[in-house]
Amino acid sequence: MIGRIKGVLIEKSPPDITVDVQGIGYELQVPMNTFYRLPDVDHPVSLYTHFVVREDAQLLYGFYEARERELFRAVIKINGVGPKLGLSILSGIETNDFVRVVHNNDVAALTKVPGIGKKTAERLVIEMRDKLKDWPVATDGNMPAGSDNVVLRKNHASDEAISALLALGYKPKDAESAIKAVASDDLTSQDMIRRALKTMAN
Repeated sequence: MIGRIKGVLIEKSPPDITVDVQGIGYELQVPMNTFYRLPDVDHPVSLYTHFVVREDAQLLYGFYEARERELFRAVIKINGVGPKLGLSILSGIETNDFVRVVHNNDVAALTKVPGIGKKTAERLVIEMRDKLKDWPVATDGNMPAGSDNVVLRKNHASDEAISALLALGYKPKDAESAIKAVASDDLTSQDMIRRALKTMAN
């Protein structure tokens, strides 16, 4: 089991990143809430990880906080929720907000996350209720700001943002429309993704 990884971030294309650890490049997928908090490329990074072994693949998922990884591990134990959907859930809603939603039995809020229908949302609320009953909820639920200040060309940034939404489970038409609605010359791909996710959640 690989529980943590520490090295140099050498590639980042949401939701995929590559971390160099003494010459070996580890490919990881991270939820957007972690992606926003990553350093610039060629800077040190340390992430908590969850390792998944399947017959056809070995997958490594990275998380900025241990709490986020704990929630991911709890979510993917729910019937009908695999790692891909778990990643989408943690990208579409912050940890604190997810805990609040479950505590408040807010099924409607979960159905706004891509890939989650009403039945899955109901199952998540019911089965996660006991698992999260002792979880503290921070008062500050603001999305952490991205640390990548490099302004990319508009087209490149938009394409990267659309690719990220597709990887999270959005349909091509919805992803393109959402990014087009928020695209701007002075926004990075991370900013576009963040705004698009907020817009679609509303």
